[in-house]
Amino acid sequence: MSEAALVIEGLHAGYGETVVLEAIDLVIEAGASVSILGRNGVGKTTLLESIMGHTNRHSGAINLFGAAIDHEPAYRRVARGLGYVPQEREVFPSLSVLENLEVAARPGDWTLARIFEFFPQLMQRRSHRGSQLSGGEQQMLAIGRALMGNPRVLLMDEPSEGLAPVVVGALQAGLMRLRDEAGLSIILVEQNSRLALSFAERCLVMNRGRIVHDGAAMDLQADEALLRRLLGVEGAS
Repeated sequence: MSEAALVIEGLHAGYGETVVLEAIDLVIEAGASVSILGRNGVGKTTLLESIMGHTNRHSGAINLFGAAIDHEPAYRRVARGLGYVPQEREVFPSLSVLENLEVAARPGDWTLARIFEFFPQLMQRRSHRGSQLSGGEQQMLAIGRALMGNPRVLLMDEPSEGLAPVVVGALQAGLMRLRDEAGLSIILVEQNSRLALSFAERCLVMNRGRIVHDGAAMDLQADEALLRRLLGVEGAS
């Protein structure tokens, strides 16, 4: 069995006194990619935010490569190897592409040269400010900025949200390459079930702050009725 990159045990967390996540148990192996599906408001983003240390942890434990991180602030978790691509991208609008990347740089294999090789469009736009980029370019920049921190575990929240279908296709190709070449553990939260199920071998489904399904993505791809039932919708996206 591979080394565990991330282990979550009995996690209850939320915002202030409000508990959003209940009894979350999760193990992500080193180098594994996992997708998380679920309707809006079921706790997917809160789970990523809790791993990053942005919520109130009421109980439970979070371990990263064997080290307890549940009492550590976000910046220490980043130093230990967490990377985060937030749902809103949060690129610095007044900084150039180059500056957005440099501000997040930490020593490691992910350098400016590697980012620009991975995302040639960012190389072409390197002197443009974040506010001058398209939605797809901002998403590339958000991913590139997270990679510049040289994480071992990468959390990605709804990277396809708001993007045109042709851009989603290009993004999906990039995510597949990242999965296959980077050697990272990746947790992908997505509303686009086709993208999520094609990206990862393992898929979780959340509902009301809990993980209600944990299994092979191919099983959900093959059973649309089960997928619809788990997502609580009439049709899968």
